[in-house]
Amino acid sequence: MSDQRQENWGSLRSDSAFDVIVVGGGINGIGVYRELALQGLRVILVERNDFCSGCSAAPSRMIHGGLRYLENGEFDLVRESLRERDALLKNAPHLVHPLPTVIPIKSMFSGLLNSAASFFGLSGQPSSRGALPIKLGLMLYDWVTRSRRLLPKHTFQGKKATRARWPKLMPDLRFSAVYHDAWISHPERLGIELISDVQKQAPNCVALNYAEVGARQSGGFDVKNLRTGETANVSARLVVNATGAWLDETIRQISGETDRERLVSGTKGSHLILDNDDLADALDGHMVYFENADGRVCIVFPYLGKVLAGSTDIRVKSAARVRCEDDERDYILESLRLVFPDLDVRADQIVFSYAGIRPLPKSDHDYTGRISRGHFTKRLVGPVPQLCMVGGKWTTFRAFAEQATDEVLAELGRPRQTNTLGLPIGGGQTFPKDTNRFETNLINEFAVRFDQARHLVRTYGAAAVKLQKFCFSQGNDQPIAGCALTENEVIYLIRNEFVETVSDLVLRRTSLAIDGSVSLDIIDQLTDLLRQERNLSSQEAERQRSDLIEELGDYHGVSEKTLESRNQNWSEECELARKPA
Repeated sequence: MSDQRQENWGSLRSDSAFDVIVVGGGINGIGVYRELALQGLRVILVERNDFCSGCSAAPSRMIHGGLRYLENGEFDLVRESLRERDALLKNAPHLVHPLPTVIPIKSMFSGLLNSAASFFGLSGQPSSRGALPIKLGLMLYDWVTRSRRLLPKHTFQGKKATRARWPKLMPDLRFSAVYHDAWISHPERLGIELISDVQKQAPNCVALNYAEVGARQSGGFDVKNLRTGETANVSARLVVNATGAWLDETIRQISGETDRERLVSGTKGSHLILDNDDLADALDGHMVYFENADGRVCIVFPYLGKVLAGSTDIRVKSAARVRCEDDERDYILESLRLVFPDLDVRADQIVFSYAGIRPLPKSDHDYTGRISRGHFTKRLVGPVPQLCMVGGKWTTFRAFAEQATDEVLAELGRPRQTNTLGLPIGGGQTFPKDTNRFETNLINEFAVRFDQARHLVRTYGAAAVKLQKFCFSQGNDQPIAGCALTENEVIYLIRNEFVETVSDLVLRRTSLAIDGSVSLDIIDQLTDLLRQERNLSSQEAERQRSDLIEELGDYHGVSEKTLESRNQNWSEECELARKPA
C-alpha cells in the first residue's frame, strides 16, 4: 500500500467524522469534492475503481460549448459551457488547448425549418444542416462570448477556398465554416491534479480509490478498502451521489430502496484512435465536425500525434463496462470515408479504441441526440440525506460541482468561502505563456533531451519543474524504451499520484495506451518498477500485468499479439537509428 493510502486510512482511524461523503471519483465527483473542501468542509471521496476510470475516461476529449445544443433550445447550457470552456483554457492551459474546427457544408437552406422546430422541442431526428442554420448557430456562439472573447470569431468560406485549404474533403461541399472550441490532452490527469490540489489546500480531507461505501444498519457508513479488505466506520451529515451512469445502483446500495424510478438513462459513445498520416495531414491542424449519413454529428481531429475519431450514441439499458464493438468501429470508419472519400482509412490503422456510457437524464426521446446534456440535482430524504448529481459533461464539471456545493452549504447552514471559476488547476498554476522558453530552461537546468522537455511541459505544466527535481535527485534516471517516460518519472507517479496498479499507470496516469505507444516491453518495465516500489510479490506483479494485457484486449482493441509486434517495431527502429547514414 502506498504512503498516500496509508496516510488516508490512518486519517480515517484517528478521525472518522466527515461533513460530506462524495461517492464516485469521476470528474463530477472529483469536482464537487474539491469544491466542498475549499469551502472549509471535511469531505471524503470514495471511488470503487481508479479515479476517472469509468465514463470520465471515455470522453470525446473536446472541451466545448455544445454548438448543436442550440438546436435543442438549450441556450443556458451553451452559455454555461462556453464560460467553463474559457475558464479551463485559463486555469489548465497545459492540458486544455484551442481547437480550430471546420464544418463542411453541402447546401444553403437545408435543415432550417427542422432546426427551428427542434428549438421549440417539436421534432425528432434532424435533417442535414445547411449554411444558413449553421451561420445562425455560429453567430449565437460568438454573441455569447462577446464580452470575454478568448478565441477567434467564426468565418465562412466558399467551395474554392475550402478545397484549397482542405483538398481531401468531400468533393460535393459548397461551403465551410471555421470556429474555435477546445480539446483536452489528458483528461484523467486533470482529475488527479484536482485531487492533489485538495491534498495541499485541505489536508483534513480524504480521497480513496479502490474503496467502497455502504450504509450500516446501526448508523453511519462502512468504507471498505478493496485492496486489503480493511473496513472503517465513518459518519457524515450528507452524501453526494456522483456515480454517473451507476447513480441509480448507488441509490439502492446506500438507501436500500429498490422500487424508485430511475434518474439516469445512458447512451454509449465509442471512439477510435488511428495512426494515419494522410488523414492527419488532411486535417491541417483542425477538427472536422460533420454529419454522418444518419444525421448524427461526428468528429475527427489530431490527437497526441495520432487521429481521434468518433462517435456513436447508442441507448443502453443498464450501466456496465463497455467497449467499441465491431459495428460501431465500422460506423466510425465509414463516416471518415464519407468526409474524406479519397483517403485510405482501414481498421488495421486503429491503435486504440474506447467506449463509455454518457450519464444522461432519463428521457423518452426517440432520437438520442435530443436528450439534454444538461445537469441537475435530486435530493433524497433519509437518516442522512443524499444529493444525487444527474447528467453533466466534462466541460461543465466545475459549474455542476458549484451548483451541488451551494445546495450542500444551504443544507448544512454554511457560507461559501471561495469561488473556483478563476482558480488555476495543478500544473496550470504559474504556467508560463512562453512554453518554448520553459522547455529550454528545463533542458538547460536538468540536461534533458528536447523531446523529453516537451513531454514534461505538455503533460505536467508548471509542475514539470518539481517532477524533474525529483528525477534529478534520485540519480541514474534511465529512459523507458519506446516512449517519452523515464524510470524516475514513473517512480514519482507511483509515489505521488494514487497509483495502485500497473493499469493505473498505463491507462490513466500516462498516455501510453491511448497514443499507441504501449508494448509488452513497456508493460514489463512498468510492472517491475511498481513491484519494487510497493514490494509486491512476483505472483501479484504477474497478476497485475496479466490483468492489464487482458483489459487492453477486451476493452481497447489492443491484443497481446499487437503489443508483442510493437516490441519488434521498436527494435527495428533502434536498429535503423544505429546504422550509419
